[in-house]
Parts: sequence; structure tokens; C-alpha cells
Amino acid sequence: MEYRLLGRSGLAVSKLCLGTMTFGNTTSEQDSVEMIHRFLEKGGNFLDTADVYVSGRSEEIVGKAIQGCRSEVVLATKVRMQTADHPNGAGISRKHIMDGVEASLKRLKTDYIDLYQVHVWDHATPIEETLRALDDLVTAGKVRYIGCSNFFAWQLMKSLAISDMNRYVRFISIQPQYSLVSREMDREMMSLCREENIGIIPWAPLGGGFLTGRYNREEPTAGRLTSKVGESSWALRNSGRNFAILDEVLRIAGELEKSPAQISLAWLLNRQGITSPIFGASTLGQFEDNMGAVGWTLPRELYDRLDEASKLPSEYPNRFIEKFARPF
Repeated sequence: MEYRLLGRSGLAVSKLCLGTMTFGNTTSEQDSVEMIHRFLEKGGNFLDTADVYVSGRSEEIVGKAIQGCRSEVVLATKVRMQTADHPNGAGISRKHIMDGVEASLKRLKTDYIDLYQVHVWDHATPIEETLRALDDLVTAGKVRYIGCSNFFAWQLMKSLAISDMNRYVRFISIQPQYSLVSREMDREMMSLCREENIGIIPWAPLGGGFLTGRYNREEPTAGRLTSKVGESSWALRNSGRNFAILDEVLRIAGELEKSPAQISLAWLLNRQGITSPIFGASTLGQFEDNMGAVGWTLPRELYDRLDEASKLPSEYPNRFIEKFARPF
């Protein structure tokens, strides 16, 4: 396993991050703990969870699994979503953040969180309030670093500017949806993150299972993609463009004798700006398959084929800017 620094920090994280959203739900507690232990044995050190995953059960399982090796783990969790049935039970107000961090620390059985992430923007709360609260948590030692997730580029840049102006701690990472079939971040976010040295830790790097090759052009009868809602719903994934991308993934997988999941993750691992894709696994078999994405390099010509098959159409203002780009 190789390691990379997360953003403009000195925090070293493994090239793959183990996501735990299914732990305590479709993945049993026993398999979840085994998966974490196998991940650590293989050199992984980066675990991602959230206070709302399986109503907090995911955090409890993660906390149980890392007892005795806490210092070896880079532990990431999130705050923002509804966790209590009252007006302040959601959001990124000072109150919800302070209540949320204490609850997460208790479930995780630890006295600090390595990376505390804002799960999504909150239009009801001034970002100044949020950043001051997060800065206080870092000062208190309950949080080591902060990050965000599911932000627009302007929201991230505004947050960074306010942190710099007030000398608050900065976001060092962002967790966006990003994969061969979800490249919307290429429009503005990727270039912003490269400019500001923000680590990118993509969620759904396999398109919610679409890029594993489990599904064909007929509506599936089993699996997450039968969901009627969400980013990985069949309604969003079932398109000619996405299946053309998948066809290229399958061709390259056959050429290299790798699985479609390994090819899709390898493309991300070779992409400039990506720090650690967050992969999830419902079974130990899926976990082992995904871990096969490291330890080898995707040839440049095959990377380029995937890039060409999945790139966004030419759009303004990039199209305009490129026309007048200076030659040096």
C-alpha cells in the first residue's frame, strides 16, 4: 500500500480509503470488523464513516474494530444530517456541531477525530459560525483536521477565504461524488482543489456498483441500483452514455485480466488531484476485489481510453478560455 499526503497537511493516508456506510446494515458486524482488520493488515489506514450511517451503528462498529490500534488509523467522520427529532437536530450550527462531535466520540470510543467533515452545505447557518466552531474543536484537541463534502466550488472557496481572513483552521479535503460515470467535478471543483491543494477523496468511485459490471441494459432485479432515489438509482445510471463507458471498462478489464472494479478504481488512482477513493464493500469478497486495485499501474494508453470515453462534453467557459489560452 502506498500513502499520500492529504491536501496541504502532513497527514499521510493510504491510497484507498475504506468506506463504512453499509456496516451494521447490509454488512454484518462480524464481517465489518473483519474487513477493517484485513484493511489494516494490508497497509490501509484511512477509514471513513458518518454519524448518520445506519443511525450511528457504523460509528459504533468502527470504534469497536480499532480498539488497540487507534493511533495507526486516520479516522474520518461527518456532521450535518438529521440525528435528532428537534429543530437543532440537523445542520452545521455551533450547537449541532458541538452536540454531534460528542455523540460521535462516544460511539467511536475515542477522544479525538482525525478528519471531521461537513457532510453538505447548510443554507440556514452562516459559514462563519460553522468554521469558528470547527476551529474551536481543533484548538480543544477533539478534532485534528477538518474537511467538507458535497460542496459547490464557490462554497469551498468562500470557506477557505473566510478561514484565511479569520485565521481559522482550513478545510484540507473535500469528499465529492466522482467516478467514470460522475465527472461533474471536472467543471470547476477539480481545478480549484489543485490550485488550493485540497485533497479529493471521492465517494461512489464505482458509481454505486454500476462500474462493477453486475448490471446490464435491462433493469436489474437485485442490488442497490434498483433504488428509486439517490445518486446511484437506476434512473440516473441507466443511460446510453454510462453503458458506453462501462463497455470500455469491460474491454480493458478483459485485456488486463482484472475486474471491472479494479480498472475503475485504478483510473481514479492515476488521476491528478485524487488522494484516496472511498470504496465500500458489502461482502468480504467485494472487499478483496476492490483491494486488488493497488499494487499495479494502469498503462497510460488504457487510462487515456477511459478518460476519452467518460469526459464531459466541451462546455463554456472552458471552451472559450482554451481558445485564447497563452502558448506558454
